[in-house]
Order: sequence, then structure tokens, then C-alpha cells
Amino acid sequence: MTQPIPDWNPPQVVPAKVVPAKVVPAKLEASLSAKRETQSLSYHDSYLCPICRHGQIAELTLMDAFACSFCRHIFTANLQNQTVQVVDSAQPLSWRWTGRGWQSTHRDDPSLSAVVWFVSSVLVLLPGSIVGLMAYLFPPLPGSLWSWFPMVWLACTFGVHLLMVGWLIAEHYQIPLYVASRVRLRDWLGRS
Repeated sequence: MTQPIPDWNPPQVVPAKVVPAKVVPAKLEASLSAKRETQSLSYHDSYLCPICRHGQIAELTLMDAFACSFCRHIFTANLQNQTVQVVDSAQPLSWRWTGRGWQSTHRDDPSLSAVVWFVSSVLVLLPGSIVGLMAYLFPPLPGSLWSWFPMVWLACTFGVHLLMVGWLIAEHYQIPLYVASRVRLRDWLGRS
């Protein structure tokens, strides 16, 4: 005798409990966001480094100064004006704390910036122009084995001088990517 097969019913899907989201009163949310925005600069907190943007600046023990944990720059702080200034650089770079991040207060001297850009353009154009003029005045013999050399030499001259100018500008303006790369390279060479 065969046993009857019971009717198969699919399992019942039970809806998940919906937990209501925590409702934060608008007044409390506004005061929290205002507190986040108006966080003042103090020696008891740490902040993102305004130069390298990788490390944290924190108070130096027994000093009224900050130091970065990554690029090792030292900053003096003016807590009343909410500003920091780097003291271990030839450039008088300074930043104002906005409550959430840093805003540069350093205004370049227009005459110094003009000198930097003038020297940069001369360093790129003058050597390349001399090499190009010599390649034009004294061309290689047509069909010679080295006829390609003057153009390659001209490209190398422009490229190397452009790299030197890039380094000069990165040093002058303390570009964060450059500073972080320099610190990483120094750490890597120190470990080798």
C-alpha cells in the first residue's frame, strides 16, 4: 500500500521587522553640525597636515608648536587668529583653520613669482633654442646614419630642462603631492 503524499505548501515568507530610523531633532542636528564647523584650533587636538595632506600635525611636547607625523615640518600656531605657519622652510607659508580644513593665507609676492616664472622660462627655452639653432645651422648629412640625433638631442634638452623647472616650481610652491613623494622616497632610501 502506498501512503498518500501530503500537499506541499511553500514556506510562508515573514516580512522583516522595520525598525524606524532614529530621528534626530532638527535643532540638535543643527547644533552638532555647527559644532563640527566651528571646531577651533587647539594644541590638544591633531589635524591634517596642510603641507603634505597625508600626516597629522599634533602638539610638540613642552612647546607651543605642532609637528607633522609624515613630512616632519614644524609649525607655530596663533590660536587667536586660528593660523599656523611653517617655521622650518625658507618660504613664509601659513594657513588658517576654518573649523574643518586649512585655507592658505600665504599671498605670493608678485615680484618673486614673476622672477620664478621668468627664470623657469629662460631655463627651458634658452638651452633648447641653442641646440635647435645649432641643429638648423649645422644639419647632419642627408642619408647619414646619425641624421636623427639632433632632433633627439633637442627633445632631451627640452625634457630635462622642463623637469628641472618642474622641480623648482614644486619646491617653491610646496605642492602636496611633491612633498609626500619626497618624504616617501626619503623613507624608502633610509630603509634600504
